[in-house]
Amino acid sequence: MLARDAVSLIRKSGDTGPSQVVDGGMHLLEVLPRLLEAPERRLTVTDSGHDAGTIDQTSLLEALGRQISPRHDCCVIEILCAPQDYSASLIARAVEDADVHLVDMLTNPADAGMLRVTLRVRCEDAGAPVASLERYGFRVENVFGSAEAFPSVALERLLALQTLINV
Repeated sequence: MLARDAVSLIRKSGDTGPSQVVDGGMHLLEVLPRLLEAPERRLTVTDSGHDAGTIDQTSLLEALGRQISPRHDCCVIEILCAPQDYSASLIARAVEDADVHLVDMLTNPADAGMLRVTLRVRCEDAGAPVASLERYGFRVENVFGSAEAFPSVALERLLALQTLINV
């Protein structure tokens, strides 16, 4: 997604626009750090030499949110690894060896020079991909389950308990 796709549709009256300018063809991942560094938290977007509008925090968040498809059958797994040990293909192979589909993978720096890799995997129980990642030598830091899966699992367990109590 490009900067021109995140232009805010709302203009404030008397707004002269921000002083920092980005090209409409710039990718949003490059726009984000510039927006955070801008004193007024807005950037002017130019497209083919013309003012296309502004990007503010809200419009950028909405644009980034449109890039993430909502899924209710996914878990999120965070792993830590040294930068020299990072391999996207090895991580994907570890996840897929557990017969689980990798939906998203994001990396960002963590403490002590490590990389935090956030994975979204298509399964309701993250046990198998976690075991596979650990078998491949990755340190699993956090696991977040599907928000939709937990109520149904809890409901099934409560119904089973109720059945046992009624016997």
